[in-house]
Amino acid sequence: MKQCPAIIAALPREVSALVKGWERRQLPGRVVVYSDGHAVVACAGMGSARASLAVEAAMAAMPVTALLSVGLAGGCDPALRVGEIVRAGVVVDAQTGERFSNSQFKQVLVSTPAIASVHEKSRLQASYCAAAVDMEAAAVARLARAHDLNFQAIKAISDEADFEVEGLARFATADGQFREAAFALHATLRPAMWGKVIALARNSSGALVALTAALEAELDWYRRGAK
Repeated sequence: MKQCPAIIAALPREVSALVKGWERRQLPGRVVVYSDGHAVVACAGMGSARASLAVEAAMAAMPVTALLSVGLAGGCDPALRVGEIVRAGVVVDAQTGERFSNSQFKQVLVSTPAIASVHEKSRLQASYCAAAVDMEAAAVARLARAHDLNFQAIKAISDEADFEVEGLARFATADGQFREAAFALHATLRPAMWGKVIALARNSSGALVALTAALEAELDWYRRGAK
C-alpha cells in the first residue's frame, strides 16, 4: 500500500515553506488543506478541537496512512534550545491523563489547552519529565489510534523553558486562530515588551527553519518508500 502521511499543523505559517508549490484548498471553517500527490498538510487552528478538524479534512482529501502532529512548541526541559527538534516517544494529554507512545523515540511532549507560561512549563517538566509542551499532539494521537494509523509528533522549540511573553493567550480566538494584528498593536503601545516580542519573532523564525528541514527529510523518507 502506498504510504501517504498527513501532516497536521495549527497555523499555515508553520508549514508555509514546506508547502510552496503545493495545491492549496481553503475549506469552510478556516480549514486549509495542501497536497502534492504524495502527502497532505492540513491546518485548522490551535487546540485539540481544531486539530481534530484538520485531521478530518486531511483524511477526506487523501487515503492517509500516518498522522504527523507538527509545529512550534514551548521548551519544558531547560537544556533544550530554540530550534531543537523534539520527536515524542510519549505524548501526554494534560487534561485527561491519556498517554500515547511511540517506541522509536524517548522525549515526552505534553498537550495542554492553553499557551503555557514559564510556571506551567516548569510544572510539566517536574510532573511528567516533559521535554516540551504544545496544544494539539494528544488530539492527533488519539485519532491516529482510533483509525489504526501510524503517529509521530515532530515539534521545533520556539521558546525556551525560561522564556515567556505575558498575555499571549488573550489573543487566541475561539476558533484557534491568533490575532496577530491585535497583538502587534498591544505590543507597540507597551515599549517594555519590545525586547521579548523581537526575541519571540526571531526565535520562531529560526525554529520554523529547523522544523521545515525536519519535515522535508521525513517526506523524503516517505517518497523513497513509495518508489
